[in-house]
Amino acid sequence: MGQAYGRKEKEMRELVTGGSGSGKSEYAELLAVNAHRKSPGGMLYYVATMIPSDEECVKRIEKHRNMRKEKGFVTLECYTQLEKLKAGAGDVFLIECMSNLLANEMFGKEGRMGQKAADPQTEMRRLQEIILEPLLQISGQAAGVVVVTNEIFSDGTKYQGETLRYVKLLGEVNCRIAKKADTVTEVVCGIPVRRKGEER
Repeated sequence: MGQAYGRKEKEMRELVTGGSGSGKSEYAELLAVNAHRKSPGGMLYYVATMIPSDEECVKRIEKHRNMRKEKGFVTLECYTQLEKLKAGAGDVFLIECMSNLLANEMFGKEGRMGQKAADPQTEMRRLQEIILEPLLQISGQAAGVVVVTNEIFSDGTKYQGETLRYVKLLGEVNCRIAKKADTVTEVVCGIPVRRKGEER
């Protein structure tokens, strides 16, 4: 699947992680806007992955829309099937967020992860094909990509069943994206802490 892209993959550029309410969204928007300023002529896309399924989700979506108002973003709703996105050479993408995208692919009506695979290797291949390869495709085409994900691994909660499977797969996704990224930043109480790469 990766060989069909027709051009060499570039690195993922920027991965931003943090807990709920940490300020990671605002920081990720700043990164994307700055990258777009360095790439005149391209589009600045906000890839929204949260399905407005209840009142709380609607409020969070509205909050994020207000945050990026007047910043020049064109919003693309992409709850599943990241491969549908098409990137031009000068475009910059902010994908928010990976935790929602994975949840939609696992539990949503149009999701393709579905039932747990019979063995771990098959599970990882599906994860690669459905989430990671489309992400690498966009990265290989666009001028910049900023990916937001959630830090949900330090809350002390013991998960079981499908929730535990989701947490493990999200951890795998985060690790693989971080490996490809130019920079990895964790936002703590509104303060960006660089975990990989040089400060910009």
